[in-house]
Amino acid sequence: MTKVRHYGLQNPTSFGVKGKRRYAMVVDLTRCTGCMECSLACKAEFDTPLGVMRTWVKVIERGQFPNVQRRFIPRFCNHCDNPPCVRACPVQATFKHEDGYVLQRYNRCIGCRTCMIACPYNARHLLPADRSNPHDPTRVADKCTFCVHRVERGLAPACVAACTANALIFGDINDPDSEVAKLVGLFPTDTIKKDLGTRPQVYYIGLEDMDNVESYHHRSAQMKKEFNTFKRNYPNSHFMHGDMLEEEQED
Repeated sequence: MTKVRHYGLQNPTSFGVKGKRRYAMVVDLTRCTGCMECSLACKAEFDTPLGVMRTWVKVIERGQFPNVQRRFIPRFCNHCDNPPCVRACPVQATFKHEDGYVLQRYNRCIGCRTCMIACPYNARHLLPADRSNPHDPTRVADKCTFCVHRVERGLAPACVAACTANALIFGDINDPDSEVAKLVGLFPTDTIKKDLGTRPQVYYIGLEDMDNVESYHHRSAQMKKEFNTFKRNYPNSHFMHGDMLEEEQED
């Protein structure tokens, strides 16, 4: 009997459903030092191109010199329990896994960017046409996957394994004995743009003393600024192409 494949199905909500796994991330902002190891580990794990990030760290500066404070907010795909990107994809390349992951099928993606527009967290990007490894996907949408390939082998996501401050905690939030479930139960946590009804599954400890809006604005501007800094420091790199630096502007 031929097995029928169903693409793009929106699996029902699994948060709080008995007998179901629901993977989630807890980010303790009181412990994050801004070392960027999570972003570096992610780039190494997935060979993402320069200027492209699955995981990034929002940097917020507060106060006036000399009383200045820097705060850091690691950002990922929120793997929403009600993901708008899944509903928006016209070719059903984006789908929700039964364990809660929001994943991408590269073989179906047409690079239309609809999912990028639908995502309220600016958590998606388009892979460039030129990659150092010819076997890597190109011209398709990409995003954080919670390292599903590692989790299925009993390993922590690359970013969690690399975090030296133990600021990233990952696990099955439906399991009351898991560390993520205990942290969410013991500490005040917040999610980003929870008023949209997407039910994001990345929980932050310490987000309440920051402007929630600051945590997701200007990803493109910050990454472009960092990329331009690289090009200034390495003027002979092939990224320059003899052109001037990209204009830095807010997204």
